[in-house]
Amino acid sequence: MAPTAAGRGAGTALSAPDPVALSRPLHRRVILAVLCVSLLVVSLDSTILNVALPSIVRAMHATSSQLQWMVDAYVVVFAGLLLVVGSLGDRVGRKWVFMAGLALFAAGSATSAFATTPDRLIAARAFMGIGGAAIMPSTLSILGSVFTADDERLQAIGIWSGTTGLGVAIGPVAGGWLLAHYWWGSVFLVNVPIALVGLCAAAWFVPNSLNPESKRPDLVGALLSILGMGLLLWGIIEAPNRAWTSPAIIGAIAAAAVVLAAFGWWERHSTHPMLELSFFRSRRFSAAIGAMGLVIFALMGALFLLTQYLQFELGYSPLQTGLRIAPIAAVLLFAAPASTLAVRHVGTKPVVFAGLAAIAVGFVLLSRITVHGTYLDALPALFVIGTGVGLALAPCTESVMGSLPLSQLGVGSATNSTVLQTGGALGVGVFGSILNTRYADRLTRVLSAYKMPQSVRHVITGSLGGALAVAGRAGSVGAALARLARYAFVSGMDLAQLVGGIVVAGAAVLVFVVLPSRGASSAGERIAGDPEAPPGAPTIPARSIPSSSPTPGPACLHRVGVPGGTRSTPARRADRSPAPAAGLEAGARIVARGGVGLASGGRWLP
Repeated sequence: MAPTAAGRGAGTALSAPDPVALSRPLHRRVILAVLCVSLLVVSLDSTILNVALPSIVRAMHATSSQLQWMVDAYVVVFAGLLLVVGSLGDRVGRKWVFMAGLALFAAGSATSAFATTPDRLIAARAFMGIGGAAIMPSTLSILGSVFTADDERLQAIGIWSGTTGLGVAIGPVAGGWLLAHYWWGSVFLVNVPIALVGLCAAAWFVPNSLNPESKRPDLVGALLSILGMGLLLWGIIEAPNRAWTSPAIIGAIAAAAVVLAAFGWWERHSTHPMLELSFFRSRRFSAAIGAMGLVIFALMGALFLLTQYLQFELGYSPLQTGLRIAPIAAVLLFAAPASTLAVRHVGTKPVVFAGLAAIAVGFVLLSRITVHGTYLDALPALFVIGTGVGLALAPCTESVMGSLPLSQLGVGSATNSTVLQTGGALGVGVFGSILNTRYADRLTRVLSAYKMPQSVRHVITGSLGGALAVAGRAGSVGAALARLARYAFVSGMDLAQLVGGIVVAGAAVLVFVVLPSRGASSAGERIAGDPEAPPGAPTIPARSIPSSSPTPGPACLHRVGVPGGTRSTPARRADRSPAPAAGLEAGARIVARGGVGLASGGRWLP
């Protein structure tokens, strides 16, 4: 379809869906249902796998490092391609990218479900990441082109965000239920029929739209980021097996540093960067996004370990494990809206600092768990961590997005999502590496006095699940081996949780020193190009970015090129500080749902 005149006038050529079809409310609701159900599958995948890890260990005899790769392979590819695929949809058609993502996600899920070795499962998970990266931004941009009335669009955004949060919240419970009735592959196979139904429905109901004037995808940047992160994670994850001082590990980490430095150089000089580095010159942006990245780093690392602790150490079933992790999400639902009121009275910095301090305290409490502990010993820490996450994430999200010019909210929100995904991947890698190093060290000291085949020794030191499997067939010494393995695992988990607490405490100090207490208008700091910057305020240069790139972020949308040739822009947002009520309340609602909102390079919607 040809771009509308309004789209050209706005500097953003956007092909409009069929106005006759979209004039029917039922048709729009069906499209929203297709988009949300498809998004639910991607959201579920981020948490449903954690509860299945012990079952995969028993079925495949996977080591702890292989478990880390099963989680991180998906996240690294997803985060590396998120920005690129959004730009690709702008150029070739968002419907086609969305449908391709569903097909790839279904194929990757089916391959994962029937994988027979850990390496094949890891490869299939990486393939799923390609599909996930195509689905998420496409659902968001299609939603923006379908719902053109402000009130309908705001309602659709809320449902979209709620779907993301629902997937994250019910993932562990849904995974536990599936594992209670079927085999471990069911947590992947359940994606296939949903994705195929979504694919057929999208072909029939979902309209296509595109933006021929959007910048071309930064393929070089995507490849460098994926390669650099892959090398870094490989060095971190494999270090316990090869020793931190081995040439392979040192070489991998050094190569990662070189590749990531090349990525930074490329993004700085590229005419179409996937990551806008000038954003980080803002103290408000860099402090808030750094704090969020470190929070997700610690949180995802902790969840990776807790699911194994609850099943291997405390003996809970997968379903019981999912239910016992739920308090974190439950408390977050109440803490996130409360952060809005707190920021109004005391400002952003004290609230975020308090949230990070609470998270750090929760991790310290988790680090005091012993091999004789029970779930009740861990429960207070889960409540404290959930409260801290709820207090910190909504104000940090508002700080990140509130520091950007309105024309660059789409790219900024995508940067925010990419940092969070990267933080989660590093959390799983670092926490798992700390656990594996301590676990293998404690066991190796004792096992060195006993003669056994090297293959058996590798299974015992590879994971707690492997050690317990060997102990079950070891006769009279099995009980002693199981007890020793549990002690080693809990010792490694405690050390990792303590490191997580220290990292989050460092983030709290960073926030206290760097993050402004109030918004950019009062702080006088605004990236150049923001029409809301106060007269005479110092500005921070920013590269001009097309406003059409659809990517996940806070709840905002810019409507251009809609049927009828009209162009709608919500009223200019009120001063973001000292009380950024509209943006912060939206952020609190988004975080309370556990998801992210919407940015399409436009204006905030309260």
